Amino acid sequence: MRNTFGNLFRLTTFGESHGEAIGGVVDGMPPGIDIDLAFIQNELNRRRPGQSRITTSRQEADQVELLSGVFEGKSTGCPIGFIVRNQNQHSQDYEDLRSLFRPSHADYTYYNKYGIRDHRGGGRSSARITISRVVGGALAKLVLQQKGITIQAYTSQVGAIALERDYHRYDLSLTETNAVRCPDPQKAAEMEALIAQVKAEGDTIGGIITCVVKGCPAGVGEPEFGKLHAALGAAMLSINAVKGFEYGDGFDGVNTRGSEQNDVFIPASTETAHTSPFVSPLSTKSNHSGGIQGGISNGQDIYFRVAFKPVATILQEQQTMDIDGNPTTFTARGRHDPCVLPRAVPVVESMAAMTLLDYILLRNSAFL
Repeated sequence: MRNTFGNLFRLTTFGESHGEAIGGVVDGMPPGIDIDLAFIQNELNRRRPGQSRITTSRQEADQVELLSGVFEGKSTGCPIGFIVRNQNQHSQDYEDLRSLFRPSHADYTYYNKYGIRDHRGGGRSSARITISRVVGGALAKLVLQQKGITIQAYTSQVGAIALERDYHRYDLSLTETNAVRCPDPQKAAEMEALIAQVKAEGDTIGGIITCVVKGCPAGVGEPEFGKLHAALGAAMLSINAVKGFEYGDGFDGVNTRGSEQNDVFIPASTETAHTSPFVSPLSTKSNHSGGIQGGISNGQDIYFRVAFKPVATILQEQQTMDIDGNPTTFTARGRHDPCVLPRAVPVVESMAAMTLLDYILLRNSAFL
């Protein structure tokens, strides 16, 4: 059972979509960190359902309760336990799915693995479980902020509507100004209209989230089997509905030559050079590598893209099989996202934050 993420900074999660609560335990949180509960709650608010016309209508406060590991507003270094109670389940909406396997869901695979499954809202396989990741990610962000490391994700594509790949073209501070979480207001309006149309048709649509990490020092990452980009890729691919991950120029790099792809070294700016033993006096003229070379950060911006498939639950009649192997048809009921991307933005940031903090702690432990 792999319900724990991380090496030194670890998150163990528990709960189901229609159970009593979602929760987790964070171990390895450095002591003495100011725990800003309002910040953690705001991160959950960015993920919570019912926040706009293009998300599920399920209404949940998603109020986090910290149970341990915090004293007088600071982390103690002990495990931080937390729960978020479920309060608005409509389990009856899923009763007709008790003996059916929904296409492209985890119903069939979970049943084959465990011989039993919670059919209510997907149970453990529900995207609601990402609540725990957002809490863990918020705690990791509080540590990274003290190190000057920022993480900003945004919706860069919905269906065929896409932004330019170069994130420098956009003011990322505009990401939270619209329901889609896209930094281009015009494209955001087009995306929102498309999602609303798809929702009205009882269908779903996918897209891409881009994430940019600034301030990560050079030297983070482990050689051979602990490469930083591999860890980030594994973290992103563990998120519900994710189908692809690429960093730097990614697949577009196959269309160029080495003479075009190589990131030429240049002197770092005087503001960053020699400020710590872990900050390199070098910089690069370009950043096709996405801030990672040889599996280790080089001090440049780390940027990557995460592809999300259309949500599997569609409000249209579909063919399927029941638990006894009989063909049948069904139409899903309940409250579902027509596009997961707007609510997945903080989840991507959270997984990036936990990965980076974990690997920074690993890096620092080598110098103790």
